Amino acid sequence: MSALHAAPLAASAEATPLPSSWHILLSRVLTLCLAELRKVRHDQTELYTRALQPVLWLLIYGETFNKLRAIPTGNIPYLAYLAPGIMAQSALFIAIFYGIQIIWERDAGVLAKLMATPTPRSALVAGKAFASGIRATSQVVVVLILSAILGISLDWNPLHLLAALFLVVIGSAFFCMFSVSLAGLVLKRDRLMGIGQAITMPLFFASNALYPTRLMPGWLQSISTVNPLSYEVDGLRGVLLGTPSNVWLDFTVLAVALVVGVTVASALLPRLAR
Repeated sequence: MSALHAAPLAASAEATPLPSSWHILLSRVLTLCLAELRKVRHDQTELYTRALQPVLWLLIYGETFNKLRAIPTGNIPYLAYLAPGIMAQSALFIAIFYGIQIIWERDAGVLAKLMATPTPRSALVAGKAFASGIRATSQVVVVLILSAILGISLDWNPLHLLAALFLVVIGSAFFCMFSVSLAGLVLKRDRLMGIGQAITMPLFFASNALYPTRLMPGWLQSISTVNPLSYEVDGLRGVLLGTPSNVWLDFTVLAVALVVGVTVASALLPRLAR
């Protein structure tokens, strides 16, 4: 009888496929991402304070330069031209200081506990990357609502709005990984805060967020060409304004940058955890 019972058990064990490594990786990334987002649910103050930044940029800077007509944007009103740039900029400002959080987790002993689990390092950092990206979508929603109130003519096609959200998520995830990589190099919160403040505005102004790259001097155009923020803004303008853009190239550049960012951040994570 025991052999008869053992046979069905063995057959069922063979019939149940083991989860693949990719499935395990994705499930752990999702779990860690949800754990990060629970922090926002319990304390939503950051969402409200971050919402002020795009509002100020559009209402003060955007309205002023829209009336001055000082920046040539062709047939596109300057407010409409600026809106995608402010989406990308707001996401950048959220993501670039994400490394401070992981240093705090190191100091609190949380990172050591996570490193002791069988979770791959890439999953640990990717979970934070996509949590940063999802947080950044709140800025997109703020800019879209304000654009509707100000009468900014964007493309409200649902597929194009989803593409814009996807671009912002990938771009924010990359800059989060950039911040985590810096954290793995500098190891101190105050150092990372200083570096983050030092590079945020150059990244912003050396992109096409505020003005066309053709207005820049040659050396700044070269920097803008390798600035991932420029590709994010270009893709956003392509899907939301219909401007001539190579959206697939923008997606590809951001995706490759994100993969490189996850790889580098994963390699530096043990140094940060020591």
